[in-house]
Amino acid sequence: MSAPRIGVLLSHVREEEKLLLRALSERGAEVVRLYDRQLVFDLTDERSWPQVDLVLDRCMAHSRGQVALRLFESAGVPTINRSQATAIADDKVLTTRLLAAAGIPTLRTLVAFDVESALAALERLGYPAVIKPVTGSWGRLLARVNSPAAARAVLQHKRSLGSFHHGVFYLQEYVDKPGRDVRVFVVGDRVVAASYRQADHWVTNVARGAVSYPCPVTPELADLALRAVQTIGLEIAGVDLVETADGLEVLEVNGGVEFKGLMRTTHIDVAGLIADYVLARATRGASPAIALSR
Repeated sequence: MSAPRIGVLLSHVREEEKLLLRALSERGAEVVRLYDRQLVFDLTDERSWPQVDLVLDRCMAHSRGQVALRLFESAGVPTINRSQATAIADDKVLTTRLLAAAGIPTLRTLVAFDVESALAALERLGYPAVIKPVTGSWGRLLARVNSPAAARAVLQHKRSLGSFHHGVFYLQEYVDKPGRDVRVFVVGDRVVAASYRQADHWVTNVARGAVSYPCPVTPELADLALRAVQTIGLEIAGVDLVETADGLEVLEVNGGVEFKGLMRTTHIDVAGLIADYVLARATRGASPAIALSR
């Protein structure tokens, strides 16, 4: 039996990608690096495309990644994660709505499309509140606003940026968390590990300087993370949780997630577990059905 050809969709080879490429090779896979900037798809002749048995998405440029995943799927190539699921995970509005509709505890969030209606919505939420972009990662372009005047300034600035995404105002209640949140890493139907991310700043992303340390995986934490991932339809994901007065609630669900912070807090071979899952999926073919209509 020939070695499975695993395409890894890349923008750059970061620490996590180096570990994943090595883990796949050590397990006998033939690894095909698919650099997004170098890919060319002849839409009239899929025979000219890279020939792979499965594509693992590690693309940092989500727009390019989405198109590439859809094209490979159109040719019958399984992808992890599927384009439909990654599109949902990249959209905070749809992610929050699906989580809420599934009864998964998540922060109260309102969406508005005009500065005045957004200000009215913030009065309903109460101050302080958080204004987030509808797409994006690494804790970028978040703003905590403490008053209507501060909120108006942020909203008007976002509107002046001109793009569609900045004209959709994603408004979320502010939680006075205990200086940390929780990142839970899920592979398939298994919670691999979890870590606290602690920072003096209210934004507790490792990319913004937060420090990771171990978090015990309790039944409650595992159940919540798995339900969130399954609702969005991801197979490999990071789930961000926040501790509130009412218990754990979901902040975000991320596909293509980094795990360098987690690696420094656990002895678990995260890259190896991902490689094992990818190779098992490559032999199974199509991914599990994703239930998105609710």
